[in-house]
Amino acid sequence: MTGDEVEAFLLAQRVGRVGCRDGEDTYVVPVIYAWHEGCAYAYTTEGKKVTLMRRHGRVCFEVDEYRPDGGWRSVVLQGVYEELDAEGAALTLDLLRERMAATGATGRGPSREGGGASDRAPVAFRVRAETLSGRRVARG
Repeated sequence: MTGDEVEAFLLAQRVGRVGCRDGEDTYVVPVIYAWHEGCAYAYTTEGKKVTLMRRHGRVCFEVDEYRPDGGWRSVVLQGVYEELDAEGAALTLDLLRERMAATGATGRGPSREGGGASDRAPVAFRVRAETLSGRRVARG
């Protein structure tokens, strides 16, 4: 995929997967994200992925799409975890709301209070891309 195709793909998708280290093991978890200025922005709560990314800030972020005809697209970025302050968290929530509205997603979306039944602290973060690689296969 060209650089423009990678950018358009990342802007069009909603779910990506963060890969981080847990000792010698790799931990991969899906997150809803928004792509903005070379970074994948996400909002979550404290837990295993945040603990691991704080411990080792080099992470992988992957986004893919599979079509019924057997074709697929995938983008992998290697980058750095950056935890965001209150201003960055507000930007993240705004980006996520815009992203969900643009794709026609329904539901409340994330709240500034962290929402839900969880008593874990909310965390806004971004993965700043250092390298991007996109692949696609067309079928049919």
